[in-house]
Amino acid sequence: MSIVVVVHDMARELPRTLRSLSPRHQLGIDADDFEVIVVDNGSTNPLEPALLDGFGAHLRVERIDPAPSSPVPAANRGLGLAQGDLVGLLIDGARLASPGLLTGARRATGLADRPVITAPAFHLGSVTHMRAAEVGYDQQVEDELLAGSGWDADGYRLFEISTLAGSSGRGLFGPMGESNSLFMRRAIWDELSGLDERFALPAGGLANHDLYQRACALDGIELVVLLGEGTFHQYHGGAATSRRFTWDDMHADYQAIRGKPHRPPENPPLYVGRLHPSVLAHVERSARQSIDRLAHAADQSLSRRGYHADLPALGGRCET
Repeated sequence: MSIVVVVHDMARELPRTLRSLSPRHQLGIDADDFEVIVVDNGSTNPLEPALLDGFGAHLRVERIDPAPSSPVPAANRGLGLAQGDLVGLLIDGARLASPGLLTGARRATGLADRPVITAPAFHLGSVTHMRAAEVGYDQQVEDELLAGSGWDADGYRLFEISTLAGSSGRGLFGPMGESNSLFMRRAIWDELSGLDERFALPAGGLANHDLYQRACALDGIELVVLLGEGTFHQYHGGAATSRRFTWDDMHADYQAIRGKPHRPPENPPLYVGRLHPSVLAHVERSARQSIDRLAHAADQSLSRRGYHADLPALGGRCET
């Protein structure tokens, strides 16, 4: 297995990301079973060797300098270097991985001929990072949150200090807008020709959304979602989370490239995994969110046909 991690000025975040991907944290996988390829996309200062110490598995660092502001070419460079038959991409290197992410991805390859494998995305803290300034959330607050969480001893504790990211904002059982932990066999990556390098905005705009949508649209694909696993975004003032570029900006760029609005893939997912107790609160909220969405859709359908009915069997309305 190969995992590509793209970074830019992440000296604070990368050591924790690598720690979460190391054999010490990842369950059921040996150091010789995988490689991690870190692509430094023109960081102001090259990565210090000390940031990479103690990883404990095969680690390769590739630096692009000078580099464009978009991470897309860096991601494609890393994908081209990957030696594994199963290749995963974390296009944002500020993301921590839950302990069963790699084993879950490897197990999922045996469930379908052409699987597209992903896990839900979370943001550390009580709100998504686009709203961090509203609640006074910053890197210092996050450092204290992580230090007191016990995540280094049990990575599943990250679920207790996180909220679902915007891309997973429809809940664990709703369609995801993008994947921040995308795993596919080498042959499927080759079919896609990687990411589309026309997405040139800082942070890539909707390049990652586009990649996920195109992967899910391939013939014969089975979407596998690793329920009970996830990636967790560390706050680092990226172009999207700091609102330097709004959704409207990025969506306009997408429409100019694709000639149509972006729509999340609607593939019915196969959910796979074990649920650590720390995940259950997210499962409960997501189930209620889906029940409410189904009830609303059914009510709208009845209204269009001239009927009105309460839907107690679907759980009614709920606050989420």
